[in-house]
Amino acid sequence: MNDASLARRRRTGGRKGHSDRAGHAVISQSPWRLPINPDNPTEPLDGDGVAALHRGAMRILSEIGIEFLNDEAIGHLKAAGCKVEGQMVRFDPHFVEEMVARAPSQFTLTPRNPDRAITIGGRHMVFGNVSSPPNAWDLDRGKRPGDFETYREFIKLTQYFNCMHFAGGYPVEPIDVHPSVRHLDCLFEKLTLTDKVAHAYSLGSERVDDVMEMVRISGGWTHEEFEASPRMYTNINSVSPLKHDWPMLDGAMRLARRGQPVVVTPFTLAGAMAPVTMAGAVALSLAEGLAAIALLQWIAPGCPVAIGTFTSNVDMKSGAPAFGTPEYMRATQMTGQMARFYGLPMRASGVCAANVPDGQAMWETANSLWSAVQSGANMIYHAAGWLEGGLIASPEKFVMDCELIQQIQRYFEPALWATTDDDIAVEAMAEVGPGGHFFGCAHTQERYQSAFYQPFLADWRNFEAWRSEGGVWTAERANRLYKRILEEFEPPPMDDGLREELSDFVARRKREGGAPTDF
Repeated sequence: MNDASLARRRRTGGRKGHSDRAGHAVISQSPWRLPINPDNPTEPLDGDGVAALHRGAMRILSEIGIEFLNDEAIGHLKAAGCKVEGQMVRFDPHFVEEMVARAPSQFTLTPRNPDRAITIGGRHMVFGNVSSPPNAWDLDRGKRPGDFETYREFIKLTQYFNCMHFAGGYPVEPIDVHPSVRHLDCLFEKLTLTDKVAHAYSLGSERVDDVMEMVRISGGWTHEEFEASPRMYTNINSVSPLKHDWPMLDGAMRLARRGQPVVVTPFTLAGAMAPVTMAGAVALSLAEGLAAIALLQWIAPGCPVAIGTFTSNVDMKSGAPAFGTPEYMRATQMTGQMARFYGLPMRASGVCAANVPDGQAMWETANSLWSAVQSGANMIYHAAGWLEGGLIASPEKFVMDCELIQQIQRYFEPALWATTDDDIAVEAMAEVGPGGHFFGCAHTQERYQSAFYQPFLADWRNFEAWRSEGGVWTAERANRLYKRILEEFEPPPMDDGLREELSDFVARRKREGGAPTDF
């Protein structure tokens, strides 16, 4: 990429479609920023508790072991001196600790628009869209299988909202596109409709290699430039309990060898795929995560990784997953404490079990998101749009969640707890005097436009005023709003030559058959 095109992209910032035809903003949203969590994390464990969880994870790894369903991974771990019996691998705790210590505590991902770079680690906290539901739901069309046009709608929402920092997995699975070429069409849309950090599914070597090449092309980077800096990432899940499967490991190793980040997120549901106790479930999650991280650090020392938490509980009456529960919150906080113990960035999620964007959806999501804040999590998956335990993506819920995420980001602003003489405002109190009001005083007049968070979705009017305007409920307002956003959306700018090269790559890979499938 030449300097002129890079400068042009820096000036535009890749953000359009934020105003209606009359020139008015569709919503008044907060500007793009990288949130810094200023609060000390909630730490439910004392020193003995941290030591006990670490000891439990190491016992799992050394005494029970983890099954690796990937011959290449088995070969690497055997060469590293691990005890291998068939596909079961047992780890020496000192080896795990040594490998984990190689991982960086922080790294930066830079997509095709460098103004959309994000940092993972430290006190940074970034948010991404819902990923991987097979179904969509909205007020107009109800529940239905995911399709390509609905996928594109969610990608546009991901680009539009400044509080969304990365474009995670498919916001909804487009089952009307054949699996052999689905990744090609989906990534083309993701890389042209957004200029934010993109994700690759680790679902087969061809898909992973294709996505890395598409990301490289979209940024105009040489192979050396792509591998010199994190540009994209993958997330892998263990098959709890005690197993890592072939495609996830294959994709993780491919990205690690090229310097691209891997987020390792065991999915441990207490009472089903993990012990019924939170300590047992978290210890199992840590063991599964650390096993994969140790493998990656052996293969590519210093490669960027993060450990994820997706530990919750099931409804013991039905076996259905539950999210946003007190148990989920404590497990997230406990994992955050352990991630700091290991010096690793952490991923959490914004999730719920509710089936529609109602009160249950929002209190469960609020619990999830605030537990991520409390745990010091760095990367928040599924932060906007998630319903039915991850089986539904909803545009109304997406908009509602973005309102909540903006409030969290506002909560982080140091101005809210500033204590200068001007903030304490003794002179303003003297001006108003006993029994007066502060609406008209100079201190208020100078600050009222930016003093408080201003919602784009919430309705703060009283009941009579709300009813006189039609009594529109929150989900209905969100429905109207997302439609307006889609009507006015314009994709971020992209160099014509890079777009053509990307299109040519997709066409060629389709002619070659894309990725192999079972049908």
